Amino acid sequence: MWPSVTFHADHQKRVAADKRAQKQLVPTRSHCSSRQLGDQLNRQSTQSVNKSRRALRQSRRASTVAKGLRKFGDHGESIACLGRKKKSSKQRRGASPKLEVWRPGVDPLDEGEELQYEPSAYDTIHAFRLGWPCLSFDILRDELGALRHEFPLTLFCTAGTQAAKPADNRLIVAKLTNISGKKRGVELAASDDGDSSSSSSDESDDEEMSDKTPKLEVRMIAHHGCINRIRSMPQEPNIIATWSETGVVQIWDVKSLLQELSSGNAGSSSRIAHQAPLQVFSGHEVEGFALDWSLAHQGWLASGDNNGVIHVWQPNRREWIVGGRALVGHSSSVEDLQWCPTLDPFRLASCSSDGTLRLWDVPTCTCTAMWKIHDADVNVISWRSDSVLASGGDDGIIYLWNLKHLKDGPIWMTNYHSAPITSIEWSPHDSSMLAATSADNQLSVWDFSVEADPEEEAQVKQSVAAPKGLPESLLFVHQGQRDLKELHWHPQLLGTIVSTSFSDFNVFKPSNL
Repeated sequence: MWPSVTFHADHQKRVAADKRAQKQLVPTRSHCSSRQLGDQLNRQSTQSVNKSRRALRQSRRASTVAKGLRKFGDHGESIACLGRKKKSSKQRRGASPKLEVWRPGVDPLDEGEELQYEPSAYDTIHAFRLGWPCLSFDILRDELGALRHEFPLTLFCTAGTQAAKPADNRLIVAKLTNISGKKRGVELAASDDGDSSSSSSDESDDEEMSDKTPKLEVRMIAHHGCINRIRSMPQEPNIIATWSETGVVQIWDVKSLLQELSSGNAGSSSRIAHQAPLQVFSGHEVEGFALDWSLAHQGWLASGDNNGVIHVWQPNRREWIVGGRALVGHSSSVEDLQWCPTLDPFRLASCSSDGTLRLWDVPTCTCTAMWKIHDADVNVISWRSDSVLASGGDDGIIYLWNLKHLKDGPIWMTNYHSAPITSIEWSPHDSSMLAATSADNQLSVWDFSVEADPEEEAQVKQSVAAPKGLPESLLFVHQGQRDLKELHWHPQLLGTIVSTSFSDFNVFKPSNL
C-alpha cells in the first residue's frame, strides 16, 4: 500500500552517533586564491555577478559560515545550523554562553551538551516526505514568474521512488505552496485520513500561524522498478525521462497531472494513474544512472549505463530516434552526463567510475578528449560554461577544471568533505557559486567571488567560536539530512535550493545568498 504523503517532524536521536563515526575533515588550500579563481571564472562567464550582492555576501560570510556549520538536533528537517552549548549552572542562572560551531566528524558531543538550531542562517527552510525515499528528483519550471524572491513561494517538482517492491514504485509530480519565509521548521500537511498537525519551536504559535502552513499536493503514476534518475526537459517541463533499475529508460508526459495541480483546487489525492510512457528504450541491456536533457537543443537526451555505454536520443516529432551508434569508450559505468550549455550544443561530457572525464562530438560519435580527473570513481559533473566544469568523486574531492587546459590540472580543489560527493550543481543565477552534497550528510555552498575578511571574522569570533582552517570559498553548510543524494537550485526562485536524501526533502534559502 502506498504510504501517506505528509510533512514530518520525527525527533530521532541519530545525528550525534552518525557524525561521531565520520572521518575527520581535512580542509585544504586551493591551488589558487579565491580572488584569482573568481576573476578567472567571471572572465570566462557570460553572466555578471551583481556587485552589491557580492559585497553583502563578503561582509556576512564569516558569521554565516559560523552559523551554517552548526548542526541541528535531529528533526530530520535538515537544518544545518547548530551551536554547541553546555548546560552549566551558570547557564541555568540565565547567563548567555558563547556559542561554539560544531563540526561533524571532528567535534565530539559530550555529556551535558546539546545541539541548537540557528534560525537566523536561513530565510526559509521546510522539510517534507513523499512516502518512500526519493533519491532522484528534478525541479519543474513553471509560468509563475521568471525570477521570484517574495514570500510565500510556490514550486513544482518531480521525483522517483525507491520502494521495497518493484510494483510499489511511483513517478511523482508534486506542488508545494505557501512556503513562508517567516516561520522556519517542519510543517505537517493533511494526511490521507484528513488529520493535520504542526510542529515548530514555538508550539503556542501553531494556531495563529496555521494559515501560513505550507501545502503539499501530489499526483502519482505507477512505475515498475525503482527510479535511479529522473530528469525534466527544460523547454517542456511536462516531458520527463526516467532511468529504471530494470534497465529501461522511459519518457513520460505528465501534462495532465500538472494541469490538475495548477488548477488551484486540486486538493489531496492518493489516486495512482496507470499511464503508458511515450517511449521505452531497452537497448542499454543493463541499468544505469546517467541522464541529461540538452539545455541548448530542445528534446535531445543522453543516457549512460553501467556497462559504460552512452546512447543519444534525437527528437523526431513526438518520438525519439535512439538505439543507433552508441558512444563507447569508458571501461566502467557512466555515472553522469552533461550537455554543453552554451556555445557547442552538440558537445557532451561524461564521467565514469573508471576515474575519467570524456568529451564527445555527438554528430560523429567520437571522443574528442579524455582525461583522468580523479583517483576514484567520478560520481558527478556540472558544466558551468563552455570551458569550466566541476567534478565530484568517491574520494570526497571537488575539482574545478578548465576544459581548454585539462593537462594543466584543476584550477581549484577542496577535500573539505569526508565522504563521496553525490551531487554537484552551479547556481543558475550566480556564475561564481557552486553547491554540492556528500555522503557525510553535508550540503556545501561555495562562492568563488569572495574571500575571507580577517576583520569581519575577528568581530564574529567575539560571540561565536568559529573553527580555524575553513576554506576561503566556503559560504554555507547545510546539515541534518541523512544520506544526502541530490540537490538542485531552483531556476526561478533566487537563492533557493531543494535537496533529497534517504530521510526527506528539504527546501531552503540561506540568509547570505
